[in-house]
Amino acid sequence: MKYILAHDLGTSGDKATLLSQDGKLAGSCVENYATDYFNTNWAEQDSGVWWKAICGTTKALLEKSGVSAGDVACVSFSGQMMGCLCVDKQGNPLRKSIIWADQRAEKQVSALERKIPLKEFFAITGHRNRASYGLQKLMWIRDNEPEIYANTYKALNAKDYIVFKLTGKMYTDYTDGSSNACLDINEMKWSERIVEAAGIDGDKLPELKASTFIAGGVTEEAARQTGLCAGTPVVMGGGDGLCANIGAGSYKPGRTYSYVGSSAWIATTSEKHVPDEQMRTVTWAHIVPGLYSPNGTMQTAGGAYQWFKDNLCGYEASIAKEAGRSAYDIINEKIEQSPPGANGVTFLPYLLGERAPRWDANIQGAFLGLKMENRTEDIYRAVLEGITLNMSLILDALREQVSIGEIVLIGGGAKGGVWRQMMADIYQSVMKVPSLLEEATSIGAAVTGGVGVGLFKDFSVIDDFLEIERIVEPREAAFAAYAKAKERFNRCYGALKDIEL
Repeated sequence: MKYILAHDLGTSGDKATLLSQDGKLAGSCVENYATDYFNTNWAEQDSGVWWKAICGTTKALLEKSGVSAGDVACVSFSGQMMGCLCVDKQGNPLRKSIIWADQRAEKQVSALERKIPLKEFFAITGHRNRASYGLQKLMWIRDNEPEIYANTYKALNAKDYIVFKLTGKMYTDYTDGSSNACLDINEMKWSERIVEAAGIDGDKLPELKASTFIAGGVTEEAARQTGLCAGTPVVMGGGDGLCANIGAGSYKPGRTYSYVGSSAWIATTSEKHVPDEQMRTVTWAHIVPGLYSPNGTMQTAGGAYQWFKDNLCGYEASIAKEAGRSAYDIINEKIEQSPPGANGVTFLPYLLGERAPRWDANIQGAFLGLKMENRTEDIYRAVLEGITLNMSLILDALREQVSIGEIVLIGGGAKGGVWRQMMADIYQSVMKVPSLLEEATSIGAAVTGGVGVGLFKDFSVIDDFLEIERIVEPREAAFAAYAKAKERFNRCYGALKDIEL
């Protein structure tokens, strides 16, 4: 039996997973690491902790699972996107990596927009010109750390650096290329227009490869540190969001999924890049060569729900602790005592501004419509409704671009029955819930690796691996109530968006 080792190199840690060639999980192992948050909106990580985690989880997982290193067919990756790690020609990091959450490059965004209007930038890249992306971060380094910029040989994303550490080769794949916001998504090459307007040296961008590309074999030194066999093929893999496409079965047009965690997104697969005229959604290069992934991500979904639990549900938390239950279970029971529409209470879930579909960094959260007749149950329900109504606006935008039917639901938000039903009712879509809710990115990376080394014939193999545990049907009667709530939700946003608090 052959196995694929997939590393999900995230923001909080690395999760190593072994997937057998017949799609069974043989085990997983996690090692966490820290992020440095400072200067209000700066966020950096030491790339050394990534490599330490890769080595530690690989050794621990092989020992824990009993799988021989010789039975590992390949190593593949899912990685955090939109970062900027500057390395010299020998691959030595010149500074900490500026990660996706960092927003320091606002001046660089403005400078670039003076040369390329936002809509033109969006048409080329599928993305807005924002400080989150890799290109703008590299511009900031050029402007503020000129010596580091001058010595930079390549600017890499997280998984690209680990691929280098394993093979000695420096590449990126098209999905992470998208996250640099200078990939011409129509031509699938670095945009000379944007690179020139940004004023960076295009040679500092790594060579683009398919996600299924075998970057090389594990070197003798990397084998010594990880416990892998020298020569084991290393497949590029892709960005975490796009690996989730594969893990959730969205490998061809007509397949859509939604991830609900701290943030949340809805993504689908299309044959063409069809830019949203209102720029509500974005488009990524897909893991599958030649395809695209239209996507809309909101800032605080499960994050807003957790904020509510942690700050306003102390009683439920104490009751849950005494009973040995989850506080969310008790909150969900209360939510079910309020009808769809929450008896007129509206919650705006904009606790960290908003990305899709509002793209409003300054909007703030709020409860509106409170009356003497309202109960706590209405407030509880309004929280989940506000998050889900915002997601429905993303879905509306995507439906204008492509045909969307059933939706596979993954992430921690898929665990609650009341929320699953709410999504089905508001979206008026059948929601399909897999048995494994937290493994989509890892499985997607593993399937990508398996396709890369020929263990799997193509990405359709995910249909054999993806086990749907439950199906949630939408209720027509509930949708009528939610239509009124959605109209109210939009009016509340419109009324508050220009108020400075």
